[in-house]
Amino acid sequence: MEASAPPLMAPPPTEPDLTPLPPRPDLGRYMMGIGFMLHPTRFFDACWQRCGDYFTLLPESDRVLVVTADPAAVKQVFTGDPNLLYAGEGNITLAPILGPGSTLLLDGPEHLRHRRLLLPPFHGERMRNYGAMMAEVAERNLATWPRSGRLATLPTMQAITLEVIMRAVFGVTDAERRARISKPLRDLLDMLASRRRVLMMALTLGRTGPRSPWGRFIALRREADELLYEEIRARRADPHGDEGEDIFSLLLAARDTEGHPLSDSELRDELMTLLVAGHETTATALAWALERLTRTPAALRRLLDERRAGSDEYLDAVVKETLRLRPVVPAVVRRLQAPMRFGPWDLPAGVHIAPSIYLMHRRPDLYPEPLEFRPERFLDNPPSTYEWIPFGGGVRRCLGASFALFEMKVVLGTVLDRVSLRPAAGRSAESVTRRAITFAPSRGGRVAVGPLRAPAA
Repeated sequence: MEASAPPLMAPPPTEPDLTPLPPRPDLGRYMMGIGFMLHPTRFFDACWQRCGDYFTLLPESDRVLVVTADPAAVKQVFTGDPNLLYAGEGNITLAPILGPGSTLLLDGPEHLRHRRLLLPPFHGERMRNYGAMMAEVAERNLATWPRSGRLATLPTMQAITLEVIMRAVFGVTDAERRARISKPLRDLLDMLASRRRVLMMALTLGRTGPRSPWGRFIALRREADELLYEEIRARRADPHGDEGEDIFSLLLAARDTEGHPLSDSELRDELMTLLVAGHETTATALAWALERLTRTPAALRRLLDERRAGSDEYLDAVVKETLRLRPVVPAVVRRLQAPMRFGPWDLPAGVHIAPSIYLMHRRPDLYPEPLEFRPERFLDNPPSTYEWIPFGGGVRRCLGASFALFEMKVVLGTVLDRVSLRPAAGRSAESVTRRAITFAPSRGGRVAVGPLRAPAA
């Protein structure tokens, strides 16, 4: 998914002149300092309520961020000249984990080169061939659930999506080898998922001692890198290493317009991007879908009825409504390479413009009763291309969007075919918490499961 993450460092004591920019919300030192880290949706809601469709944030001394929920500005960003709206520079805070050669961090000709090389593996027919594998992985992991009881769904969804992306990317069916490759990646993401650890990393940034949280992050990343480079060397040494149907083989065989392949470091960064972006985001969205369905009995009943009738139309709407109401990535970011006007504001070069996915999806003029989970809105009056933006838009739209939507439908369908679902008793709807780069359910998407019942006559 197109993604952007907040920086680790706290705002500086001195601030640049913001007089020509949209207002900066005054929410108090605590909320402005770590509010987004600890209470992300409360933070966005408060900023929007106080400032309207444009507001300015200062995440770092040299990083001015103008957040917008103006539909016209959002469309302007996604349809504008990518040479004036740099997404790679906007995503620079992802560099420590993804690497400088990630498509998410590139701009200009290099971004287009990488994007063209990455597109073929996500072609529709090739993607649909993964369906049976996705269902088998989901079925096997769901078999570990109790026959009846309450559980957090996020860990199971993470296990499913990690195995799916590992098998799609590497073609690895051997469980032991898959576990060896995936463990350091899982450890790395788990470290970033803890708000306390992220804050400690910020305090120890640059220190690489054995007791430093930042040093621990660097060590985990090094371990993951060693395994990825080992895989790259083994594939290159195999005369048939680029003849498989997995994404890795296709990337090894890919050549740009001048006949050049991806280098080892470029391959590492793109593989890490696929593993991170194709795993954590989809798992989080699946957990949200199950949490929302159990809290909306009418939607769950309709979904079950239509699935029994052989239709997946409402399932598609459920997936899209989940990504509207609970987008797992809060915003996308572009760095202006020249002055540009958005709405009433003339923004100078160097400013970052950030269309807010979260706020756009809550506009009552676009989505009546925006806080209600109503999948039928995607059947009755579907939003336009630039009004539903969980995967970003334009030439930077997430390459794996179709893969993620397809996987969500396969996994949700498998869950519905295996267990009955109810809300976890005595619990209100789950709030949003930051986990790595995602907005995740605060209690892991808890539900109550039971054996399937025969439909009423």
